[in-house]
Amino acid sequence: MAAMRSSLNLVRCFRTLHSQVRVYERLFRVAGVPLPVPPPLAECNGKLRRWCSGFKEENPKTKDEPSDEPDVSDKKLNVQGKKDAADKEKSPEVILQEKDEQIASLDQRSKELKDKYLRAVAETENMRKRMTKQVEDARLFGIQRFSKDILEVADILEKAMESVPKTELESKKNPSLESLFQGLQMTDTQLQKVFEKNGLKKINPVGKVFDPNFHDALFEVPGNKPGTVAVVSSFGYVLQGRTIRPAKVGVVKATETTPLDHKS
Repeated sequence: MAAMRSSLNLVRCFRTLHSQVRVYERLFRVAGVPLPVPPPLAECNGKLRRWCSGFKEENPKTKDEPSDEPDVSDKKLNVQGKKDAADKEKSPEVILQEKDEQIASLDQRSKELKDKYLRAVAETENMRKRMTKQVEDARLFGIQRFSKDILEVADILEKAMESVPKTELESKKNPSLESLFQGLQMTDTQLQKVFEKNGLKKINPVGKVFDPNFHDALFEVPGNKPGTVAVVSSFGYVLQGRTIRPAKVGVVKATETTPLDHKS
């Protein structure tokens, strides 16, 4: 490295000297003064100029020059050769044992991957079923809140029909009242059809066995069939099989002389 630096410094000095000589030559020529140069010096000057112009500070190795560093492909070949030589030195029993171990390891890895795959498929299928059920429930029970609100209108309509005196209807002395009552009945009938069309059904449990899933007991009354519904204060409604409002009922109570019978 030190020799290389010395050579580079010498080349730089020669180049500087050569440029100065050329400057002096130009000045003498402009002034008209001849500058005699001996032939040996001119010849040395030309050789020096050619040598300086052809010199490179960095002298990379050409393709034809041999490299001290080993090639990557040679390394791979050497490693593979060593491996093959080591395999040849091993006995067949050792080689078979190593192969069996590799097969067992790959088999275990295959089982683990298969188990993970089956678990992922099962989880995806469960998620698909849950999402399908949620979408179906949203479609079926999306009107649940609206149904609860519209039931109040149906209750008012029933109360309006119950408030009409039956004696007035039977006497037929008031045609206006009779027409009004018929209009209320038609409205109630049409409203119940709309309810059934959208999966909303009325619960009228008179005479049936009391069921806490569909009935709400408010009071007890004496009767011959204990445990059955005797009076309905307010009708219940179910939406697609789901109770959105239980029927408010009065249940026949059991007395000491009357055994409890849940059969209707």
